[in-house]
Amino acid sequence: MTFDKLEIIDPILKAIGEKGYTHPTPIQEKSIPILLRKRDLLGCAQTGTGKTAAFAIPILQHIYNDATPEKGRRKIKALVVTPTRELAIQIKDSFSEYGKYTGILNTVIFGGVKQGAQTQALNRGVDVLVATPGRLLDLIQQGYISLRDIKYFVLDEADQMLDMGFIHDIRRIIDLLPKRRQSLFFSATMPASIVSLAGKILGNPDRVTVKPEQTTAEKVGQSLYYVSKKAKPKLLIFLLKTEEADSTLVFSRTKHGADKVVKGLQKAGIPAEAIHGNKSQNARQLALSNFKNGSTKVLVATDIAARGIDVSELSLVVNYDLPNIPETYVHRIGRTGRASASGNAISFCDTEEKPYLKDIQKLIRQDIDVVKDHPFLPGGVEDNAVEEVKSDRRRQQPRSSKASKPSNSSRSSSSRSSNSSKSSGSSRTPNSSNSSKPSYSGNKEWRRGNSASKKRAE
Repeated sequence: MTFDKLEIIDPILKAIGEKGYTHPTPIQEKSIPILLRKRDLLGCAQTGTGKTAAFAIPILQHIYNDATPEKGRRKIKALVVTPTRELAIQIKDSFSEYGKYTGILNTVIFGGVKQGAQTQALNRGVDVLVATPGRLLDLIQQGYISLRDIKYFVLDEADQMLDMGFIHDIRRIIDLLPKRRQSLFFSATMPASIVSLAGKILGNPDRVTVKPEQTTAEKVGQSLYYVSKKAKPKLLIFLLKTEEADSTLVFSRTKHGADKVVKGLQKAGIPAEAIHGNKSQNARQLALSNFKNGSTKVLVATDIAARGIDVSELSLVVNYDLPNIPETYVHRIGRTGRASASGNAISFCDTEEKPYLKDIQKLIRQDIDVVKDHPFLPGGVEDNAVEEVKSDRRRQQPRSSKASKPSNSSRSSSSRSSNSSKSSGSSRTPNSSNSSKPSYSGNKEWRRGNSASKKRAE
């Protein structure tokens, strides 16, 4: 099957041809004919399957074919709602690329930045609006946006919408939409809550399911490193310096953890940037741009922020923290195996994460290959060295603090010694201060001994 067999109009075929696309992905092959018939659609597809083109191409074609001369500014005919800023920008770019020769205008709105540029674009008039829920409702309330002319509505990444607490915003948006419209609903997973929400948005939808967990897992090279939590930073640095990867996406479970990982990598001389919800929009876009153009080789991200990362030929994905939701693992490793590409994924697993690993392997129906020979095995030489350094630092800190505050007996003894010295006329100074200084010579000996043991182990 090729795109020209899907009854797509020439202006769009020309644009997707320039992108090098000739064969549709399974979600595109199944969805485009349904949407061209103006049917509602309930789609279950994971990240990286090509679902953006699956809904963008039919919407562009409908708007192009139904175009009539308009008086005044253009009215918004299609609305795409998505959870994150990065994903919204990515979808907007896709509409621009596929609609390059159609004359159809689009814009994107999201929070975290001043609204001036966004409201100016809206005032000029657009056919397609891509938005995050909060900013959309805000600008509707201010009178910049009307949804009464919407003919095509897309709710993308619905499961993430619910996870991020957008359910009430989504219901408010749905209430503002015209009853007569074509509705498209996409989600990577289909729990009961998602099916219930879909029932309120869609009429009698056609269903398309493209959920190839096993296929994704099979085409991505996977490896597992058992490692203690405290040794993860050292293992990551070791792998990044030994693996020949042009671009590496590292997943952290928390925002604070992502910043901590970046700080450790930078200290080791590895340029890296973080992308997560606490970063400003400008900082996130700059980090993403640097990663895409290759000036930053390592990007550390949380799962929600990573939903909008679309990098072709991503070399390596590292699960620094295993996700507690097994489907998230598939989404992560799919970043390096998008469409027909293959890739590599490395996962770290500490003791507390073993239940997560069990759930992941059950979902993908395969055991991930374990790397049994690496320098940071739990209980190994390097792992113990990390722990001993930390313990040594903890032992030194209280000793040095005590040394800086001599006891009352030491002060009185020193005073008596000083008075005795003055009365005898001696020029000697008391040597009591030497006894209060801790010795660090043992620490140097440990380092020499530890270095020797590492050489023997190698």
